[in-house]
Amino acid sequence: MREFVPASPLVRHLGIELVDLELDRARLRLAFSQAIATMGDVVHGGAISALVDTAAMAAAWATDDIPAELRGTTVGLTVDFLAAARGSDLDATARVVRRGGSLCFCDVEVAGSDGRLVAKALVTYKLG
Repeated sequence: MREFVPASPLVRHLGIELVDLELDRARLRLAFSQAIATMGDVVHGGAISALVDTAAMAAAWATDDIPAELRGTTVGLTVDFLAAARGSDLDATARVVRRGGSLCFCDVEVAGSDGRLVAKALVTYKLG
């Protein structure tokens, strides 16, 4: 997983980096740039959603049983935007809430560099 996340073209394009990975948890960072802003210095909701999706995927695969070829897809993504993210790097912390047979349910929180929560999400990811 540590090699898989940075290999994604979208992750590289947005500048998302994997900060920490442990069993059922992942923390990723999105550095602020004008390329991800919508107006002025406000981070676009789509960039935040991409960060959320990537963090949940990393947490879903943060298991001891990783196959040689990773295949999966997001089947549900609900993001609540709590505050504007203004000119700030963003940290997404994802944790697995429940693992089913092939579905993994993840909770994701996104905070600005000041620690203020800007988004909260629930992501359902299908493994394999």
